[in-house]
Amino acid sequence: MSQESRADILIVGGGAGGCAAAIAATALGKRVVLSEATDWIGGQFTAQAVPPDEHRHIEGLPHGCTLRYRQFRDDVRQYYRDHYPLTPAARADPALNPGKCWVSRLCIEPRIALAVLEQMMAQARSDGLLDLRLLRQPTAVAMAGDRALAVTLRHRETGAEEIVQADYILDATDLGDLLPLAGVEYVTGAESQAETGESHAVSGPAQPGNVQAFTWCYPVAYDPHGHHVIDRPAQYQRWSTYVPKLTPPWSGRLLDWTHPDPATLKPTRRVLFPREHPDPHRSLWLYRRMVCADLYPPDQAPHEVTLVNWPQNDYFAGNIIDQPPDVVERHLEEARQLSLSLLYWLQTEAPRPDGGAGYPGLYLRPDLVGTVDGLAKSPYIRESRRIRAEFTVTEQHIGAEIPGRLEAKQFDDAVGIACWHSIDLHPTTGGDNYVDINTLLFQIPLGALLPIRVKNVLPACKNLGVTHVTNGCYREHTIEWSIGEITGLLAAFCLDCSCLPRQVRSEEGRLRDFQHLLSKQGIELTWPRF
Repeated sequence: MSQESRADILIVGGGAGGCAAAIAATALGKRVVLSEATDWIGGQFTAQAVPPDEHRHIEGLPHGCTLRYRQFRDDVRQYYRDHYPLTPAARADPALNPGKCWVSRLCIEPRIALAVLEQMMAQARSDGLLDLRLLRQPTAVAMAGDRALAVTLRHRETGAEEIVQADYILDATDLGDLLPLAGVEYVTGAESQAETGESHAVSGPAQPGNVQAFTWCYPVAYDPHGHHVIDRPAQYQRWSTYVPKLTPPWSGRLLDWTHPDPATLKPTRRVLFPREHPDPHRSLWLYRRMVCADLYPPDQAPHEVTLVNWPQNDYFAGNIIDQPPDVVERHLEEARQLSLSLLYWLQTEAPRPDGGAGYPGLYLRPDLVGTVDGLAKSPYIRESRRIRAEFTVTEQHIGAEIPGRLEAKQFDDAVGIACWHSIDLHPTTGGDNYVDINTLLFQIPLGALLPIRVKNVLPACKNLGVTHVTNGCYREHTIEWSIGEITGLLAAFCLDCSCLPRQVRSEEGRLRDFQHLLSKQGIELTWPRF
């Protein structure tokens, strides 16, 4: 017999959006159950091991993220100052970047993000407002017409089931797992140009199975005097000779220093370490370095660590959305094998500038990701099921390449702001190469958070009303956080006002009241003029 419980709000998925939703909703006094499929909350930050992708305005200006996300950033830096033997200069740096990488202004270890998120939730848990349930997978949703009543969660290790009833249910899973269970209308893959009018949508019919690559990431350290070569991966022969079949064409083998530049698609040769090329942006080591020796006294300097989330271990050989379990498991294992094969290639065969081959001093850091094998707990997912929403954001609303458009579409129902430098699409399962389109400073419209039919299930991750194209910039860490925080506040607001989310959008008075609440909670609705 399943154990039953009740909450005001159930959040399924403990990633960036799920955590932000829980923190926000409990701040308004709501009783929340937060479930997570792994044993770590944090999603992209932690279980997927990816340091935050952040936009160019995040530092130096009081704009571009919610107040709670800024608190997260500040607390991360303070954690390093309190617990790490940094140099005085590093400790005093207000813009401390623990990895000094070039893709992020806050490149951090996954377990530090975990510690800070747990700290941010501690008071709500102590007060009995937040019930965190780890290792839970949703298996069923009980419905009554257009309303979800409860979700069945199964413990991934024991198999025990529990039923959680809630007034509002937020889907913060990376793949939108609740949508099919609840019968919420959704879209997958690439829409057609005829449907969306987007210049970068696919021609011809829609391609629901054509989704972006996912990546099984891992942190790797370097011991210049060590020999840490792993056992040859079972699928090494396949991946070491694999040539992607993409349009436009890839540059050769996947496991190679040369790959297409995402913006131009011209072959670009990378190196591992910065000493091997005068342009630091050619160094994959600096790309997502999360431990930088320069920040420590020489006698306490650790081996440096970088996060391997590179073109060479993007997995686009198969789609894992709406596939049979055995197909999903096969693709997940192949992705793991690709990532291990990349490491083995780096250790043994990768050409070095000195004419040699391999960097045997590279080694995995399982302690940083909480796993036995050193790979992240779960893959880094870029594309989800997406709700059929009351409003769908398209390329025409945010793309900088739209003729005559100098600013993104301004939405009357804006509930947040967001920024990513481009619509950033990685190679896809349908054979599309990179797409990289400049964007304008954009907003999150409330209509994109509202399913067209179901009344009380809300998206709290990358499963909102965007297209395959615009998902390419609504999927980053800071934006996923904002989506989750906004939907957490929306559910709390609707509970307090005894109204439905769609009424908040359709009734001007309620919309203005909700927008006022958002502003009071530290969420900007419009970008300033720069």
